[in-house]
Amino acid sequence: MDVRRTTRLLGCLTSAAALAASLLATAATDARAVDPEPVVVQQDFTTADGVALRTTLTSQGPVEARPTVVEFSPYGNNSQTFSFGPDYNYLLVQIRGTGSSRGSFDALGPRTQRDVVEVLEWACAEPFSDGRLALAGFSASAIMLFNSWHQELPCVEAAVTRSGTHELYRDLLVPGGIQNLLPGAGVLGLIGAPLVLQGADRVTDPQSVLDAFSGMFSTGVNAGLAHPSLDAWWQERGWRGDANDIPVLLIDGFFDVESRGAFEAYRALRDDGAHLLLAGAHDGYPAGTDGGVAEAKAWLDHHVLGVDNGVETHPRVQLLMSQGDRIDYLRGDVLRRDAADWPVPGTEWVPLNLASDRSLSLTRPAQTSTQRYATVPSIPTMTDVPNAAIVGAAGLDLLTGQLPLLNQDTLAGLTGLTYTTGSLGSDVDLAGPLSFEVPLSTTTPGSGIWVVLSDVAPDGSSHPLTVGRLSTSYPGVAESKSLKDDQGTIVQPYGDYTNQQPAKPLQVRDYKVELWPVGNRFEAGHRIRLTIVGTSLASPLSLPALHSIRVGGPDGARLLVPVLPGSDLPAALGG
Repeated sequence: MDVRRTTRLLGCLTSAAALAASLLATAATDARAVDPEPVVVQQDFTTADGVALRTTLTSQGPVEARPTVVEFSPYGNNSQTFSFGPDYNYLLVQIRGTGSSRGSFDALGPRTQRDVVEVLEWACAEPFSDGRLALAGFSASAIMLFNSWHQELPCVEAAVTRSGTHELYRDLLVPGGIQNLLPGAGVLGLIGAPLVLQGADRVTDPQSVLDAFSGMFSTGVNAGLAHPSLDAWWQERGWRGDANDIPVLLIDGFFDVESRGAFEAYRALRDDGAHLLLAGAHDGYPAGTDGGVAEAKAWLDHHVLGVDNGVETHPRVQLLMSQGDRIDYLRGDVLRRDAADWPVPGTEWVPLNLASDRSLSLTRPAQTSTQRYATVPSIPTMTDVPNAAIVGAAGLDLLTGQLPLLNQDTLAGLTGLTYTTGSLGSDVDLAGPLSFEVPLSTTTPGSGIWVVLSDVAPDGSSHPLTVGRLSTSYPGVAESKSLKDDQGTIVQPYGDYTNQQPAKPLQVRDYKVELWPVGNRFEAGHRIRLTIVGTSLASPLSLPALHSIRVGGPDGARLLVPVLPGSDLPAALGG
């Protein structure tokens, strides 16, 4: 192995390990200061319906009234994901039916959401609190908060979230109406493990054991089988409005497994003073950065302690973008862009038209043609960017570093269709959601449309950046909730997943596929590629189908890409 490859592999491993460390790190303090020993107090809080929730208070030094950071977690003891230093107490609450808490797990549903309000009311009045609370959450802990935001959250001065879904169905478990098995199974496993390991707490309470495991079982059945469409059950487990005026710092990364949630939550909360920092999450964060740790501490210090540190004047949106490849991004190859809002003001969505010669062109071909591909299941590392990123951070990047073709979509395109621009004459920055508009027919009801956006380097290697997913059973779009550009064109379709409308064999229907936001500089000499393939192996296998798409003509397939101010895609393509 040469030195460069060894360095690259070590960089990936270091980035993944450092993420876990940074979540529990505090901002640097004077080297002469020595923090007192932490005091840890466990006690149960009893909810209005009589369920005992296990809480753990951690205080630096004697327990006394301080601002208190509250996190709700399904992952058992010691699962807190942030630390903000000795000026704060920290209260970890194990949500009902998980860890050592009693009751039945309801997939972060209405009863658990009510628990959030009751715990905050209690904590605000306890001797350890000075009446100022803050919320923190990573992943499931952040989802719990977003699900609860339609309720008034007492005493909360500010919040920091990392990753987490805005809508659990749409952002993680059933994106595009296609089941996403890998994270769903992973989450249940991570919740179930502490439930078993902390089982001694339940030995004297058989009903508690039954409640806990029946809740886990029913959650698996409901999320995986009983509710395939976005019905009332799912709507209760997603964003239902903002009843608060809480400034929130949202941290995530473009490659994260649930990145869409942070973008949509920011848009919902920006009137409350929210900031959005794209610095990495489950997927790791770039070498040479701290994953947002310092920004998070400054955020609470200002909004809770009243420290005049200027964090409120920082750019509302801070983007750490890649420059061609996710692995290089983790190694520190980062482009920083700041903006006043998201999507970035001045973004222009440029249509790239699919052509019969497999090109992506600024000009729509006059001649209409049909191209076909078989929906052969695709390899996740090549086509499933969000899932590949989270597994990569856990160690898979070491393998793909040895076998780089596994981390490219070049081979995946052999079973699908690829469309590529010419070489760019200058750098082009893309940041924002994308829309793929395609007239398509299928031979099998319920098949999946799966598209990948990639950066093609001059050496021909093709690096996936983001993905779009849509079941052919959901052709509808809710226009009122879709994002449109200045011309009224839908650039981020909000799919209607409330009712399945299975396609008839060979029936051509128009689909708009949402691709999750990209943040990448396509450097001069690189090319932009769209690959259309079968669904990822991380999703359920379906019957094979033959898809036919229409290219060219007045309604041929096209991809709308978000070009940032300062970039000129038409000029870069010689248009």
